[in-house]
Amino acid sequence: MISRCAAGALAGALALASPVIAQGIQPSPILTLDQDRMYAGSAFGKRVQEDLQKQSSELSQENRKIETALEEEERRLTEERATMEPEEFQKLAADFDERVTGIRGAQAAKADNIRRQADVERARFFEAAFPILLELVEETGAIAILNNTAVIFSVRQIDITDAAIARIDAAIGASPLPEAPGQLPVQRPEQDSNTAEPEPTTDE
Repeated sequence: MISRCAAGALAGALALASPVIAQGIQPSPILTLDQDRMYAGSAFGKRVQEDLQKQSSELSQENRKIETALEEEERRLTEERATMEPEEFQKLAADFDERVTGIRGAQAAKADNIRRQADVERARFFEAAFPILLELVEETGAIAILNNTAVIFSVRQIDITDAAIARIDAAIGASPLPEAPGQLPVQRPEQDSNTAEPEPTTDE
């Protein structure tokens, strides 16, 4: 049975243990990481997913309204064909087709922009996550982080995905997309009522 003194010493040692070890990750030369889960499970990744879903939904509604309006205009033009000269109808039909092509091209460009935004946000996240992952590497004495799919069997708890998510959330939170292109997520200030909100930084 452990004595009270020994138990107290053990409790003190555990209290001084690094955050990684406290989360069940043992020092190891090799660590593993599920990058997709780290991104999707973070507050940042969840915010991005919600933003993109909202934009996609709004674009779909806009597309349906536009298609309904174009179909109505096409129907009306067809009905009026009998009262027009062939040349007049052909000119109106050509103008209509040109407008339809332009409108659909513009809507497709909006969809492409949403996809590009997804890529930009993912890149911002991993650029901000890099120094946090480096801290975990240094704390565990590791020399490399591998994709978790590359490991078939391990006798240690070497996956740092959950620890990485927790630290990234604490550091940058959801970090909404900044107005300035290329701006990285800003580190959260310490929870102090006397601490002013830091000014966002931008890349040179």
